[in-house]
Amino acid sequence: MKLTKHGHACIRLEKGGRTLVIDPGAFTEEDAAVGADAVLVTHEHLDHFDAGRLRAALEANPAAELWTLRSVAEQVSAAFPGRVHTVGEGDTFTAAGFDIQVHGQLHAVIHPDIPRVTNVGYLVDGSVFHPGDALTVPGQPVDTLMVPVMAPWNKVSEVIDYIREVKPRRAYDIHDALLTDLARPVYDRMLGADGPGVAGAEHARLAPGHSVEL
Repeated sequence: MKLTKHGHACIRLEKGGRTLVIDPGAFTEEDAAVGADAVLVTHEHLDHFDAGRLRAALEANPAAELWTLRSVAEQVSAAFPGRVHTVGEGDTFTAAGFDIQVHGQLHAVIHPDIPRVTNVGYLVDGSVFHPGDALTVPGQPVDTLMVPVMAPWNKVSEVIDYIREVKPRRAYDIHDALLTDLARPVYDRMLGADGPGVAGAEHARLAPGHSVEL
């Protein structure tokens, strides 16, 4: 499986000539989802869900389909009848040849006065886990964890403890568009081998457009 990091929280997975894209939001490239056979969206916030980017992907490939939670599906399903699927915690399905498990229910708490929206994470092929905007623990082994490193709802101690609890073999940064260039080395040190320790996980940061083979 090939993993490509796009801007902010968006990743592209390729296997067997087919492509799956997760969370092409407003902070990622406009064409991030173009060419996808399937798109997954974790929740409705604009940095994860952008209707224009989804529309571009679904129009570019008439066979492409979208899996997401109800709050997003209701906004796009009318334009693409039969191609938008609503999912929730505990669901399993196959998208573009990838086996998907759905974990989680709610967005992390930003502030008690701000209502929490629904949020799901996706475990792909029992290997790659993208949690969206929550520190969801899928309750089974994870080889590659996509880690939301910087958000209004988290702090680095929580990120470290999250990686320790999930115990992946490797952890790659997502949700990083708000980090300045000055901050990135600080996070790298905190989450890397010279930091407080993340249960032996290999931590790395991919620049947008860069890929790794898993």
